[in-house]
Amino acid sequence: MMFSYQFIIGGIVFAIGIIFAYRQGYLSIKENGLRNLLFVMIPLFFYFVLQGYLQFGDFSTGPPVPFYGDPDRSPTLGAPIDYGIMVFYFLLILIIGTYFGRRQKTVKDFFFGGQRFSWWLITFSLIATTVGSYSFVKYSRVAYTYGFGSSQTYLNDWIWLPLLLFGWLPILYFSRITSIPEYFERRFDRSIRRWVTAFILIYLIGYVGVNLFTMGKVLNILLGWPIFTAAILVASISAIYVTAGGQTSVIMTDLFQGLMLLGTGIMILFLGINYLGGLEDFWQHLPRAHKLPFPNFNEDPSFPSVGIFWQDGIANTAMFYFLNQGIIMRFLSTKSLQDGRKAIFTVILVLMPIAACVVASGGWVAKAMVHAGILPGDLQADEAFFIASDFLSRPGVFGLILATMTAALMSTVDTLITAVAAIVVNDVYRPMNPKANEKQLLKMARVSSVSVTILGILLVPVFMSFKTIYAAHGAFTAAVTPPLVITLLFSVFWKRFTRKAALFTLVGGMSAIVFSLFVPEVIIPFAHGVPMVDVGDGIFDGMKQFKFMRAFYGISVSAAIGIGVTFLSTPEPESRQKGLVWGTIKDAIIQYKGSPGEENASKKSTAIPQVMDRHPVTTGTGNLPLVDISNALARELEGIEGDLLYISDKRKWLGGLYSTHAVVGGIFKHSDNLIQLDRETSQLVITKNRNNEILIIEKLY
Repeated sequence: MMFSYQFIIGGIVFAIGIIFAYRQGYLSIKENGLRNLLFVMIPLFFYFVLQGYLQFGDFSTGPPVPFYGDPDRSPTLGAPIDYGIMVFYFLLILIIGTYFGRRQKTVKDFFFGGQRFSWWLITFSLIATTVGSYSFVKYSRVAYTYGFGSSQTYLNDWIWLPLLLFGWLPILYFSRITSIPEYFERRFDRSIRRWVTAFILIYLIGYVGVNLFTMGKVLNILLGWPIFTAAILVASISAIYVTAGGQTSVIMTDLFQGLMLLGTGIMILFLGINYLGGLEDFWQHLPRAHKLPFPNFNEDPSFPSVGIFWQDGIANTAMFYFLNQGIIMRFLSTKSLQDGRKAIFTVILVLMPIAACVVASGGWVAKAMVHAGILPGDLQADEAFFIASDFLSRPGVFGLILATMTAALMSTVDTLITAVAAIVVNDVYRPMNPKANEKQLLKMARVSSVSVTILGILLVPVFMSFKTIYAAHGAFTAAVTPPLVITLLFSVFWKRFTRKAALFTLVGGMSAIVFSLFVPEVIIPFAHGVPMVDVGDGIFDGMKQFKFMRAFYGISVSAAIGIGVTFLSTPEPESRQKGLVWGTIKDAIIQYKGSPGEENASKKSTAIPQVMDRHPVTTGTGNLPLVDISNALARELEGIEGDLLYISDKRKWLGGLYSTHAVVGGIFKHSDNLIQLDRETSQLVITKNRNNEILIIEKLY
């Protein structure tokens, strides 16, 4: 039942995206449109086949083996060498983060890394951010209890792929907004911006608190430290390098941390399979119920598949890709729209399935080892990851696992810290101080980074009141995300949606959700039969009731308010929609680069740089520097004045670390491929002692 439910409801959202993309000319049955269509359909087909095979396949399971291990064996939870590796990792991340953050001169550098990075670098940064510290503990617990059902959260992204790739991403990229609240001001007015600012800050700061609570719990189990003390330690380290280097530090540390996350999780799975005697034996020792991607529909209120679908697959996934400021900053850090699409596609189709295995590996292995009699049957689900990892690891290897847990935390927290700082600077401080210079804005960015870290620490005790990390995270996102998700989707994909409707959707939707925290019975008509449970009478206990189905309730109420008020209010003028809603991408391109352009136009060549002693001149909303190129280079690029160029060091492995965008300001006569840069622009693309090295020049749009 749940398999059909997911692909019918999710398929409707997917189909809406396909129709939208087709009407905009992105999808067709010819040339590039056909290629785009095939690429979009691949994830749908992949997940349909994979989940269908697991849900309905005829799998056998061997009989359980009585426990024959040492009943008195206690976990070592690390030798001195393990903790030495962990300390070394802390120092390494600090060095990497502060080193790559040396060139931060503007808020654009601090928050977006100069908007110059290659897709593969952003891809690893995205996956490192997605796999938070809570992921290993949270999903290993779910994997131990429910099996492959733990993968639901990571394998739902296909639902939003067409709307994301061909709707939100081009608008986001070319409109060059610096924050989500800024988008709402440009789409409506400043009052909507203020409401969105408040709601997103609640979401992001709460997310910081969830992650710090998780890491505190991890270090409590491993080292016996108080949860609150451990949270303070890790938060402080993250804040140091983020404050120093901003987005560039985050992206470069995330590259390292992303590789560690994937590699270590795969290692745990490999060690477990090998210990059990191979893949076939591992598969035989997993109970049939643990091989189901959808273990139930609504029977278990602690893990109803229908609730996970609405909370994670719909509300939280949409929030993550469309509204999470940290993820938005990643999109805007890519060198081009096409690179952004490559990053998203690779994450959803390749790295998310791997990540689903990585974060759940400890739970799957622990369950198989219990079934095989290697571990005792009374193993606590919360400890599955640690017990399995400790059992399989040798001194030094467990230290690597400890470092990975820390990497998972820091790669998520650093993103959230920069995200909050971006919103504080762009949506709170800058509107109040419109004449603030770059030095003042950078100072506020760093102060905000420290402040949000402190606020996240103060929220740790709130999340400590929940029985599990999974419950704390699910309850929080289900309560906060629905009004924001509906408001943004309506704003982007429905031209008729009005300012008044946006206001009522935000305030009315959130009010309805707050009411449900105190009177959870209002969710019953939306609960799909998920039963109420005894959760107590504390101030936060209402959030624990229907903690997943609250997302469907919030989405339904918010959508009803938005639709109703829209038809009762006056439509917004078209002038406020250009470049900000579907069907107006060309307007956004013009605004960005200062001249018309097409998405698909791209040519690449090389040129020798000439550094000119002149004051930099910029154009368009992207504040892009003007450069001059020789007529030989112009012929090779088929370029004219007003074209957008991407200029980079020829060493591709740098991932765009030394690069910039620029607009062709003039064309001069010369028989060689030359490009003239002002001194300030040259510093972005030419590294020390490489003044005469050839640069790669790519014409975009």
